[in-house]
Amino acid sequence: MLDLAILGSLKEQPLHGYELKKRVGETVGSTWAISFGSLYPALKRLERDGAIVVVDPAHLSTTPIPPTGSLAGDLAAARMRRAGKPTRRTRKAYELTARGDARLTELLLDPDSPDDDRTFALKLAFCGSLDTAARLQLLQRRRSNLADDLARARQQAPARGDRYTRSLVEHRTESIERDLEWVDSLIAAERGDHRSENEGAAAS
Repeated sequence: MLDLAILGSLKEQPLHGYELKKRVGETVGSTWAISFGSLYPALKRLERDGAIVVVDPAHLSTTPIPPTGSLAGDLAAARMRRAGKPTRRTRKAYELTARGDARLTELLLDPDSPDDDRTFALKLAFCGSLDTAARLQLLQRRRSNLADDLARARQQAPARGDRYTRSLVEHRTESIERDLEWVDSLIAAERGDHRSENEGAAAS
């Protein structure tokens, strides 16, 4: 999933290695901390594959970006301002290519990738680059797997045992139920947004 973390982070804007490492940590937390020892070989491989290209940080726009009224846009502007002048550590910046963008979509929708909590969190962090139908596909797959996990957890619940064993099983079951409710809310919101877009398009 390292490629997904890199490509997803570069979707918003070009970044140098240090900022890229920092961005991934800010986006998905310590569970996906990336070391420089794994980051730079991955960047070189993605560059060879044509998914990213190296750009000179001095050529990146440093023009102040006015507030957009969008939280995502203002955060991007703030990050650009923090980037500052290039130093020895920031001589290389990496930019996503059209091929890399297509690869990002493939990774987000790959049906054979793991569907554990950590991988799903990483995909969810970058699924804004997908269209509504693709986001629903991602969320519905997660919902289906959670529903299967919940059914298994309920079937395997011990009828007997000490209170600690029972409590552990109950906690696991309740955690899956909460995750399922959360994903259901994301699906409902996505469908609501989709309806609003369609109604707006019809009205125009």
